[in-house]
Amino acid sequence: MSAALATDHATPSVQDLLTTARQHCAANTVAAEDCGLLLALALTVPRAWLLTHGDKTVDTTARRRFETLLSRRLAGEPMAYLRGRQGFWSLELEVTPDVLVPRPETELLVELALAHMSERGRLADLGTGSGAIALALASERPDWQIMATDQSTAALAVATGNAARLGLRVEFRRGHWFAPLPGERFDIIVSNPPYIASDDACLQGDGVCQEPRTALAAADNGLADLAAIAAAAPRHLLPGGWLLLEHGAGQGPAVHEQLTGAGFADITTHADLAGRPRVTLGQQPCAN
Repeated sequence: MSAALATDHATPSVQDLLTTARQHCAANTVAAEDCGLLLALALTVPRAWLLTHGDKTVDTTARRRFETLLSRRLAGEPMAYLRGRQGFWSLELEVTPDVLVPRPETELLVELALAHMSERGRLADLGTGSGAIALALASERPDWQIMATDQSTAALAVATGNAARLGLRVEFRRGHWFAPLPGERFDIIVSNPPYIASDDACLQGDGVCQEPRTALAAADNGLADLAAIAAAAPRHLLPGGWLLLEHGAGQGPAVHEQLTGAGFADITTHADLAGRPRVTLGQQPCAN
């Protein structure tokens, strides 16, 4: 939305502005539902404040902030980017368009990793993005040595900033998957790699098209990066160590096959809260 919102008042009230904005967004249900959140963000107040202050006037500066935010939302930008933050696990993470927006279903990966983490050990998070997985695990297991890799310098800057702000200890390294970890072995390796097929229509969905494509899409019908990690992981796991991979709802059998081919044992696939197969894990056999 490039034009200013037209209202009947030079200095509209909160309720006037919300009514006009929702009418303007009538064709975009998602944006219309987010008008209250966006106005609260522009006014730097809690959303609940709007309910009891509908008669308050909105000054020109705040109104322009609101119009800019609304324009960006109508263009499909995720709310997390507009807020500049996203809740994940028990953490509030800063996010930018340089990183994937952390999603609730990824918390299953954290839960399963925690179930396999003893008092102390070493863990690697591959393709860390905002640092969501690594930082959630560091918050629960402060005695673990946790390393996180990403090939994006911009993403690592976001992750490093989150770690510093939250006071959590994670070592970040730049590079593709295992490249920054030569010769190193871990008790657990976790990853939420790109797993959407490059031609999947969902890449054009609301918000998704604004996220880094390299963090979403992979070749071979979305399986290429999962296969690469599964094949290389045995060289970086200690005997009895675990590999945990998040994947698409329909990819469980293919990932199970990848782990089997890489020599993993005790392979299981776990469903997220919506009942969709979401994480497959396998154990590195112990040496005889």
